[in-house]
Amino acid sequence: MFLTVRTSAWFRLSRRLAGICLALVASGLALVPGLADAAPPTKRQLQQIESQLREHVTTLSSDEYGGREPGTPGETLTLRYLARQWFDIGLQSGTNDPGNAWFAPVELVERAPQGSRAQFMHGRRRVTVPESGFFVVTSGLRSLIENAPLVYVGKNTGGDGARTELAGRVAVILDSEAPPPEPAKPGPGGGAPRPVDRAGKLLESGAAAVLTVLDGDRSLEDVTSRRRRAGYALAGERLGGDIEVFLSADAANQMLAASGAPDLAALHAAGAAPGFSAKALGITGSFEATNRETRIKTHNLIGKLEGRRPGSGAVVLMAHWDHFGKCAQPPAEKLICPGAVDNASGLSVITEVARQLSGGKPLDRDVYFVATTGEELGLLGAMAFAENPPLPLGNVVAAFNVDSSGLVPAGLPVSVVGQGMTPLDAGIAQVLKAMKRKLAPGDAANAFARRQDSWALMQHDVPAVMVSTSYSDPVRLDAFMENVYHRPADDASRVVYGGMVDDVLIQTELVRFFADTKAWSGSAPGTRPGSGRAAGAK
Repeated sequence: MFLTVRTSAWFRLSRRLAGICLALVASGLALVPGLADAAPPTKRQLQQIESQLREHVTTLSSDEYGGREPGTPGETLTLRYLARQWFDIGLQSGTNDPGNAWFAPVELVERAPQGSRAQFMHGRRRVTVPESGFFVVTSGLRSLIENAPLVYVGKNTGGDGARTELAGRVAVILDSEAPPPEPAKPGPGGGAPRPVDRAGKLLESGAAAVLTVLDGDRSLEDVTSRRRRAGYALAGERLGGDIEVFLSADAANQMLAASGAPDLAALHAAGAAPGFSAKALGITGSFEATNRETRIKTHNLIGKLEGRRPGSGAVVLMAHWDHFGKCAQPPAEKLICPGAVDNASGLSVITEVARQLSGGKPLDRDVYFVATTGEELGLLGAMAFAENPPLPLGNVVAAFNVDSSGLVPAGLPVSVVGQGMTPLDAGIAQVLKAMKRKLAPGDAANAFARRQDSWALMQHDVPAVMVSTSYSDPVRLDAFMENVYHRPADDASRVVYGGMVDDVLIQTELVRFFADTKAWSGSAPGTRPGSGRAAGAK
């Protein structure tokens, strides 16, 4: 009788254990360290996440926030809203600076072209070129070059041996002779092919200035409209005084004819001839360009979820909070760019990830939540974070950026912007497999690698990527980029919340996995990232 009772109890216990194991395996989460305590969310929980996301996006992209431009009242409203949310969720300040709790100061420099002057001489005789035929720009506040000889350099892009022939001279190049893009570098971090910066290379090789004759597809109007826009940099960053001159084809031919130099067609033929060497044009140029400078005081917001194993490293989750503010002029009906998808959606996602994590089992590693400024101005807030971080960057085992979520419905494949560029791929693949999420094939999403904040961290050897469902539907993505991106049309009505909810769940599990010291070894604290690999990965 006793044996029978014990046997029956054992079978009942075995059946219960088997049921629990089957349930865990079915969820796909018991197979990966770091995810064993994560049960699939219920329908009610998913609805609650979506409701919170809607509230965040609606608030942050409202007219009251004015398009979230750095240095405006919209910034104040944005950062106060986020800080209040993060504090209530249970985060603490992550700046590690008692004098600037939560809000890490970032100072930006805005420079906009103000003055442009050019004068050409043939001997002692002035060569008349109409003001409508040239445009002179500089990266400095004021730059001046006087009586520098013009030298046609053909397809030369500088480099070794060029300094002697370029020193003190103006390198003249033809836009129609632009070299093909530089091929992508092999291996991780190679990126996509990039246009060759001929002017930059010639200036680095000693040219006093570079004069580009616009004899190709670009017009002077095209260049002027683009280069008249303000440029931005971090305060303290070295801003050079290089001069670039753009000359229309008609103005160039007029100048060459007045000086007796060969016309553009003859120059082009000479430049294509074997053994071509730089040719002096018998013309000197004096150029001056000035900029108007404005200083902008803005902030990154940094929160922290403290881990239970100090010194084991950290995970960073980031999204940029800034947008363009007022971006249209009357008689346009809408004047403000609300930036709902770009990037109220990303802010909302990382806020709800913070909520999910703070309410769960304590993590091994610290998790930093960063809302960056100045992304739209050139990833400047992320650069400021990397240059003055609240922790040694070598301690960051993984960083995930969230930008422009909310473009697709639930259930789509997941793309990795930065795939193949960091050691994180194996761990990301494990997490997605455990979640039964499909990884989008190929690396087409890497076209966006240089256009978002994780790129700034990658330049400091931080393993950083962007993981999202938004980049796996080219049709929806192209439609957004073509018709909505950086326009007043990017409002809350455009946001698709199914994909945003997916992104919350995915980011939550990624952080849990990479914050687990058993799941992801990362690299030894205080060293550069790069040695991390998934448990069991070869």
